[in-house]
Amino acid sequence: MSLIPTSFSAAVADRAKILGTIETIVIGAAGGLLFLWLNLPGGLISGAMAAVGIAALAGRPVTMPPILTQTVLVLLGITLGSLVSRQLIQHMSAYPLTIGLLALATFGSSFYLQRVHGWDQTSALLAGSPGALSQITMLAAEKGADVAAIAVVQTMRVIILTATLPLLLAFTGIAPSAPMELISLGVASPLELAVLAAAAIAVALLLRLAKFPASWMFGAMIASAVLHGTSLIEGGLPPWMRGVALVGIGAVIGTRFARISKSTLLSHINAGLGSFAVAIVISAIFVTVIVLSTPVRFADVVVAFAPGAMDAMLALALTLHIDPIFVGAHHLSRFVFVSITTPGIVHLFGRPQEDVDD
Repeated sequence: MSLIPTSFSAAVADRAKILGTIETIVIGAAGGLLFLWLNLPGGLISGAMAAVGIAALAGRPVTMPPILTQTVLVLLGITLGSLVSRQLIQHMSAYPLTIGLLALATFGSSFYLQRVHGWDQTSALLAGSPGALSQITMLAAEKGADVAAIAVVQTMRVIILTATLPLLLAFTGIAPSAPMELISLGVASPLELAVLAAAAIAVALLLRLAKFPASWMFGAMIASAVLHGTSLIEGGLPPWMRGVALVGIGAVIGTRFARISKSTLLSHINAGLGSFAVAIVISAIFVTVIVLSTPVRFADVVVAFAPGAMDAMLALALTLHIDPIFVGAHHLSRFVFVSITTPGIVHLFGRPQEDVDD
């Protein structure tokens, strides 16, 4: 029998979580502001991610509770949706071709993980499918896949891409280096902001009930897109709110390392780096084909085909002035494609769940 009252233990645990959350926010904000001060592209998101990620690896108790994560995703979705009125009809005719090629590109790193590292088909396919990590993890657990290995591969990929892709696009002149946080998009009135928030939360909750991937972000994005696209609302969030969203999503990405033990990370690091390299090579081939055969901008295709998580890639699209609708459609289609095909692959090739060691 424990000598410590349950209520006291719970209070200590809650206090530790609160302190960990505050520490995460402070570290993320400091990293984001540092990168912004250095005028690095995507500074707020990549700086926050790098700072929190380093703190996590150093053993700090970094954490972002669900309510804060959901708030950040809603703010990000509202901001993305506010850009739709200007970008909705761009390159729509190219979507079927590019999404079809994207589905083919998904299999490259999955094939590598199976052949080189001996992964089962289900785990390899899920690890090779950039999407919302929480949904991928739940799908992996449901299908009896190697959840820890998938988390390592997915986390390494999104960390590397979020840190390097903005620098690559800016240094090559493909995307402007000036961060979007400095650009005035116009601020909605208090009443319009209240309507935006209410509509965003309502649609997000509906999508969540329907088990839609990345429901908080896409729900807010859809609501904001409809309101802005129909000119019912003009203007978006204040700059400081957009900054909070970008720092927040960077911090959320950084905390992923806190959920992975160092031994697990080291045991799967070769698979993570190898599959990332394969995914980049295959994506580069398809990007070249699309750029030569369609009128889509090169920067749009690069981020749409970048094998990173949906939330991170859409945040980068926001900071780098890249078409968020094009990017979102492609990352969502890839996740949906994998979600639909996985049950069939498990049935044909997968091992029974009781034979899979977690």
